[in-house]
Amino acid sequence: MSSTAKGYWVARVDVSNPEAYQTYRSLNIIAFEKYGGRFIVRGPAGHVAKGQPRQHNVVVEFPDYETALACYHSPEYQAAKVHLDKVGEVDLVICPGYAG
Repeated sequence: MSSTAKGYWVARVDVSNPEAYQTYRSLNIIAFEKYGGRFIVRGPAGHVAKGQPRQHNVVVEFPDYETALACYHSPEYQAAKVHLDKVGEVDLVICPGYAG
């Protein structure tokens, strides 16, 4: 039995424009619901063992890597991203999971 690796968005965010962040969050959920995105982590920095902390850490899980990429490039997410670009400092990586 083969298993397909899930896909993930890993984001680290410092918010300097809370209004843009709230608008982004209200719009990104449209794309996440359409593409099966599920929040795994959505919270404060926690314990930073190495590197520079950011205010928020977010991990969104998708059914597979291709779906994670499709969500990012979708018109629904791109409409939300306009607001993300105004939020502050953002690191976003889209990566495949490990199917072992």
